[in-house]
Amino acid sequence: MVYSYFPGCTLRAKAKGFESSTLASCEVLGVCLEELEEWQCCGATFPLQIDNSFPLVSPTRTLASAKKAGRELVTLCSACLNVLKRTNHVIREDLDKREKVCAFIEEDYSGEVEVLHLLEILRDEIGFESLARKVVSPFAGLPVAAYYGCLLLRPPEEVGIDDPESPSVLEEFLSALGCDPVEYPYKTECCGSYVVLQPGEPAVSPSRLVVESAKSRGAKVIVTSCPLCQFNLDYAQSGSVERGENAVPVVYFTQLLAVALGLGEEVLEFDGHIVPPGLIFQSVGVGGCGGLT
Repeated sequence: MVYSYFPGCTLRAKAKGFESSTLASCEVLGVCLEELEEWQCCGATFPLQIDNSFPLVSPTRTLASAKKAGRELVTLCSACLNVLKRTNHVIREDLDKREKVCAFIEEDYSGEVEVLHLLEILRDEIGFESLARKVVSPFAGLPVAAYYGCLLLRPPEEVGIDDPESPSVLEEFLSALGCDPVEYPYKTECCGSYVVLQPGEPAVSPSRLVVESAKSRGAKVIVTSCPLCQFNLDYAQSGSVERGENAVPVVYFTQLLAVALGLGEEVLEFDGHIVPPGLIFQSVGVGGCGGLT
């Protein structure tokens, strides 16, 4: 299985463990992700101005690059997926914007490329039953909460890889790794997004609500596919870490996958996490490698 691959900016900066764990896991699973020769930031957020086509330039240029490669385009970051899929929808449906954008980038693109999230590959191409057979270090019932946030599921007609109100793809993935998926009411609520850039309680309260909701249902770990969500949920617990109180590690789903596939700590890059994710290792009997407990 060979796909074109769009990393996005954050995976080369604050979310290196997301990418390294993905690439190592995909090699084990027989999935080849070939990075696009030419790509740039997707724009991070999808533009909502109806009379401004310029913010569509960057993601359309990436999609046009993928068209030249002749393969489906895979991305990991929920925000990148949201922007690329919604841009594709606009290019397909809005002839005026398509002509303006394509004239500016000097490319012929009309929405031919299919944009996929890695979770779709694991679910629809590999299959979770097949994935479960490849697990060498199952998590033995570790209670894990799946956090979807906003961008992976909405708007459903343009982006959604699952039911926006009652998704299950992450829970099915966790079950394949031997985890015990935790159901909790805040799994599709917003973490606060870029509000965290503002000081004060309003910036962290949405994330804190998500974390407390998961903890109240017994979660020991939270997984996500969004770098901003990971940071927000992690950062919201910084006070708890400083006080030595109980906190829940927030990791990328591919970091959990890498551990389950028996890959080494070097592909996880947990160093930047505020809440130490050592519990993940303990749950599969690896111990406290690298001082991560």
